[in-house]
Amino acid sequence: MSVALAAAHNAFRAGEVPIGAVIVSGENKILAVAHNRRETDKDPVAHSEILAIRQAAKVLGDWRLYGCRIYVTLEPCPMCAGAILQARIKTVYYGARDPKAGAFDSLIDLRRISGYNHHLEAIGGIMAKESSALIRRFFKQLRMMRRDG
Repeated sequence: MSVALAAAHNAFRAGEVPIGAVIVSGENKILAVAHNRRETDKDPVAHSEILAIRQAAKVLGDWRLYGCRIYVTLEPCPMCAGAILQARIKTVYYGARDPKAGAFDSLIDLRRISGYNHHLEAIGGIMAKESSALIRRFFKQLRMMRRDG
C-alpha cells in the first residue's frame, strides 16, 4: 500500500485527486503502478485502478489478471469495481472508505450481486489514515485556491 500511497502523492503534485493503485501478481511482482489522470488526460475514466489494470494486462499479455491483487488508496467506485471484477482480480486492498461512491463496502457492494461469475475479496482500512489525510489536504487546498483565485 505504501507504493500506492506514493503514487497518490504523485497525483497530488500533478493536480489530480490523490488516488494511487498498484497491481501485484500472485508471485508478488509489481505489474503496474498508476494514479488518477482525469484532469491531465481530460478522460473521465482515467482513474488509477483503470490505468493500472490496463498496464498490468499489457505486462501479462492477457486481460485476465488471475491471482493478482490490487492495492488502492481509496475504496473503488462502481466503474472501477466493475473493471476489477471484469479483470478477474483476486483481492482488493484499499485504504480509506468512500461513503459517496465506494462500491465494495460503503455505498454499495458489487461483490454481493447474485449470479455474477467472478468473486473477489475486498479488505479495507489499510493505511486509511494516511490516504484520508492526503485526500482531505488536496480538497482543502483546492477550496482555498478557488476562494482566493
